[in-house]
Amino acid sequence: MSMSRQLFATKPLSVLLEELQGEQRLRRILGPVQLSALGIGAIIGAGIFVATGSAAHNVAGPALMLSYVVAGITCIFAALCYAEFAAMVPVAGSAYTYAYATLGEMFAWIIGWDLILEYAVGAATVANGWSGYFQSVIAKFGIQLPAALAGPPIVYDAAHGHFVATQGIVNLPAVIVVAVVTWVLVKGIQESASFNAAMVGLKVAAVFFVILVGAFYVNPENWHPFAPYGMSGLSFFGKPLMGQVNTGGQPVGMLAGAAIIFFAYIGFDSVSTHAEEAKNPRRDVPIGIISSLVICTVLYIAVVAVLTGMVPYDRISVDAGVSDAFKQAGLPWAEFIIAAAGVAGITSVLLVLMLSAPRVFLAMARDGMVPKSFFGDVHPKFKTPWKSTILIGVFVVFLAGFLPIDALLHMTNIGTLFAFLIVCAAVLIMRRTNPDAERPFRAPFYPVVPILGILSCLMLMFSLPVENWYRLLGWLLIGFVIYFGYGYRHSAVRAHLQKES
Repeated sequence: MSMSRQLFATKPLSVLLEELQGEQRLRRILGPVQLSALGIGAIIGAGIFVATGSAAHNVAGPALMLSYVVAGITCIFAALCYAEFAAMVPVAGSAYTYAYATLGEMFAWIIGWDLILEYAVGAATVANGWSGYFQSVIAKFGIQLPAALAGPPIVYDAAHGHFVATQGIVNLPAVIVVAVVTWVLVKGIQESASFNAAMVGLKVAAVFFVILVGAFYVNPENWHPFAPYGMSGLSFFGKPLMGQVNTGGQPVGMLAGAAIIFFAYIGFDSVSTHAEEAKNPRRDVPIGIISSLVICTVLYIAVVAVLTGMVPYDRISVDAGVSDAFKQAGLPWAEFIIAAAGVAGITSVLLVLMLSAPRVFLAMARDGMVPKSFFGDVHPKFKTPWKSTILIGVFVVFLAGFLPIDALLHMTNIGTLFAFLIVCAAVLIMRRTNPDAERPFRAPFYPVVPILGILSCLMLMFSLPVENWYRLLGWLLIGFVIYFGYGYRHSAVRAHLQKES
């Protein structure tokens, strides 16, 4: 059997559907409302509470409203493609499973490994943001952590392009919240979903509070100039193509803002990783994906409109833009409410991201790509992939406790965009290779939607700082070492091909 035959061997759709009837399946307990809540829980959080202030202040100004539109449209293209696959193949694994069915084993490994990076590094980024908001809340009660326990031992100095030592030893609040969330996730999906629904309710109420109360303090003059950094900001591997650049040589402008705040949208794809736990996945998963994305896009644009209307863009706080805007408006009590809701909101994002990564490992273990005895072990009582959940928790604890948020944020963006690009390409391929397969949901306007999804993802990927490409390639290189060292030789597809030959 040739190596190339295995590397590009696809997993037949019929095999994926047969696996749905096997043992060691996850419990089908989630309905459309819970799936939508999981999506909203993953989307609204660190992006709106943390990233917005920095992007408005340094990159896009009030034009950040349009940045959210561009990023949202990119996500809608990908979401429609995700929904088609999730309805066809309602098993764990998300884009990993879709890539295996269309592009072959090697691409499936690449995207599975990339998804683990997206979810784990995203969770660490979110835990960093949670720690900052939590410390601002307890500071209202006169409680301040020692410097050694309040932050990571290093921070990134963007002005000079290198890391700087701090007084910190470990970001203790981030470590504690990751440990607690890991315990909740091991306990079970029902408890996780119920906890998440409560957190989602709280933070959506806070978002409506920001919009409705903040609207009374909007000064339309603050929206002028609307695009102080321009409407473009395109770059290619870090080289500016259109628009202005900042003092560090990085592109700024509305499109550059879209690439940076894309982090705010990460999470809707996690709904598809829970397809195996949906009561009626062929109907409910597309509803969960699309509804959560549309709701959050509308809310994001409204929040940015209020934020940039309340405070001139160059006076918005880069650390906690939303709560600080209310402080500047003379509403310190509102600042506390928003900071407290930020803690709850970011907690739910952390939960959904850490819920998703073990389920990608579970799908890979079923295919023999990683050791099944560990990563494929479903707890007999809780029906959760408990061992891989704990492993991911330990990994996220290390990242969140010792690395700064700046070093993690953009790396999550490029990994997510890469996953979206693969899913859009996979729809094009699956429509040609399996044209008669049952599709309870079909991405509309084929082939325009998947093609536009590919192009818009590439546009945002190339607009990220070039260092993120190096980090992505480094992560993939580690993944190839693991694949050729273990996955290639233990692959279920390899065993099947050897039997045929």
